Amino acid sequence: MALEREDMNFNDIEAIAKQSSMAAKELASTSESMRNLALTNMADALESAKQQVFDINAREVLKAEQEQQSAAMVKRLAITDKVFQYMLSRLRGVAQRPDPLNRVLEGHTNPVGLKVFKKTVPLGVVGIIYESRPNVTTDAAGVCIKSGNALILRGGSESIQTNTVLADAMIKGAVAAGLPAHAIQIIRAPGHDAVGELLKMDKYIDVLVPRGGKGLIERIAKGTRIPVIKHYDGICHQYIADDADLTQAIEIVINSKCQSIQVCNALETLLIDKKCAENILPHLKVAFDLNKIKILGCIQTQKILADIFLATEEDWSCEYLAPILSIKIVDGIDEAIRHINKYGSGHTDGIVTQNLKMAQQFEQQVDSASVLINASTRLSGGGDYGLGSVIGISTDKLHARGPVGPDELTSYKWVVYGNGHLRN
Repeated sequence: MALEREDMNFNDIEAIAKQSSMAAKELASTSESMRNLALTNMADALESAKQQVFDINAREVLKAEQEQQSAAMVKRLAITDKVFQYMLSRLRGVAQRPDPLNRVLEGHTNPVGLKVFKKTVPLGVVGIIYESRPNVTTDAAGVCIKSGNALILRGGSESIQTNTVLADAMIKGAVAAGLPAHAIQIIRAPGHDAVGELLKMDKYIDVLVPRGGKGLIERIAKGTRIPVIKHYDGICHQYIADDADLTQAIEIVINSKCQSIQVCNALETLLIDKKCAENILPHLKVAFDLNKIKILGCIQTQKILADIFLATEEDWSCEYLAPILSIKIVDGIDEAIRHINKYGSGHTDGIVTQNLKMAQQFEQQVDSASVLINASTRLSGGGDYGLGSVIGISTDKLHARGPVGPDELTSYKWVVYGNGHLRN
């Protein structure tokens, strides 16, 4: 029997993992309606706790500012009214998504009447280790509950109080819908020791999803035997082909880079065909100056834009997450594709062109989780793909690639119906 909350030591990671494992077995057999009710209840409970969330988050934001954390870190940490409404909408939205469980992926009846089915099931226990962004707390809970997985949350110390308030409200809502008491758990102990212990729980945890910088993800992946869905750098590219519409190209590039600079699907390297570079670069420079973007360019780019910095070899493989952009002039689509496949991170890359054949070549030969044609890289993700809540964008190819939503947190089992069948 699982430990009751009031009887457990929240620093006991093994106890938490065991409880989650037991809860996962119960969750696997819950109905779609129960899980959807839980998600709605979770959103309602968060809405009731709104002022408490804002008050505690404001204190943690102030502390981060006093400790002179980076502006990007502070922005990721802060919960504005817009962010809070986004969190609620994602929970309610995922409840409206089709049930990812118990779907028959394939099935047949063999010649002797044996009925064989392949159907979707939850992964089991999902551990989320993340930094700064409190919205990961709610997104992860929404995706995991929808897909029937138990969840263990471990946020960064800079947002531990905010995350705890969010988690406690959602736990209350989930339990009110009839879900197991330990369907959602959060590690409340600060420090790295708790994470180290969590990484040892391969007996109970089925998959880990780290969200944060490359250093964090590498430490998690190297420090555990638990399968890890990794989300490495977002070194995203846009290639402007020689036939690109000037106005469209400028709007797409500016949105890709400037709409939200500190996120993984923001543009980091712009590739421009040499045939249109002289025409388009001065217009882009005006727009980038208005958005206070520092430009680093190749030698050919510097010949057109004399007052920019020279890009180094390291810049082509850098995820800035800052108001910095590297620009390279290329000789056609083949060079653009070679550059992306050499320096990119396999996250999101796009092309601006009016030529369907060129667009098809780009999407077939660029080895990335998302390839966009005449669209901003900022559209890469669960919401704009119609997937609802996601818990990250995987740059792996196994077990998931691209946005990780409820469907990606399922596996499958083989189910066989016989009538006294025996092996000859």
